[in-house]
Amino acid sequence: MAHALPLFHLYGDPPDDQAFDFIHIEPLVSRSSLLQWNIPAHRHRDLFQIFLIECGGGEMTYEASVLPFEAPCALLIPPTTAHGFRWRENVTDGWVVSFTEDVAQALGERSNAALARLKALAETPVVPLADEAATRRIVALCTELYEEHFLAREGYRLAMRGLLALIAIGVARLAASRARTGSVTLAPADATVDGLRKLVEEHFRKERLLDFYAEKLAMTADRLNDHVKRATGVTAGHLIRQRVLTEAKRQLVFTSQPIHEIAYDLAFSDPSHFARFFRKQTGTTPHEFRAGRGG
Repeated sequence: MAHALPLFHLYGDPPDDQAFDFIHIEPLVSRSSLLQWNIPAHRHRDLFQIFLIECGGGEMTYEASVLPFEAPCALLIPPTTAHGFRWRENVTDGWVVSFTEDVAQALGERSNAALARLKALAETPVVPLADEAATRRIVALCTELYEEHFLAREGYRLAMRGLLALIAIGVARLAASRARTGSVTLAPADATVDGLRKLVEEHFRKERLLDFYAEKLAMTADRLNDHVKRATGVTAGHLIRQRVLTEAKRQLVFTSQPIHEIAYDLAFSDPSHFARFFRKQTGTTPHEFRAGRGG
């Protein structure tokens, strides 16, 4: 079955599976104004994006949610996340920074800590920027990154990596100060959890059993569950179920595909099994969820 959501490299560009060591920055207005300030929901396979909103605001589709935001703020979009925007026309501007995750690794073994933090903090993707001085520093870094990108002088790739790291650290600090409630872990990414998430992304449509993933990771199911619970606070089974649920919500919201077809596409034995699963996870039926989103 075709994916419900368009998959782009940058918005409007075809996916680039060979993208490597990629950093891109552009003024928000440059692409959005050409599209009447409305960016339909889409995904990027391997790009993390930071939107720095200096003025204006709007609303963001983020998976099956619609999140309003006001400047100044940052928006954090991890790879593969469904997202779209409706900007306030002609008054919204800022920067869009896009990069592949391997960029951080090129800086050195421990340098991806800030990006790992951003990924964890993106669980709550709208970051209000209440610290004016810190926000000014991040805006200045974005301006400098754009200049390096535009002029492509000697050493610009290394300079861009360094500036990206400083932007990521700055936004992560502001996001972390907002998240001190403890609802978001600030620990660097866990290799086993990352490995599980990648496997789940590849196999979730057909494979729901923990034993399958444990075997791929050369662990027992119990050991994998214990490890994931310690690292994330939830079980490995929960991560698998949440990925299935995310896909179900995407198809209910972004397509007109009949619900029984969605059930079979996600390898449920029948539509009633899918409905029971969905209700248990959300408290509502697939029909009610779609109707509530105007589908």
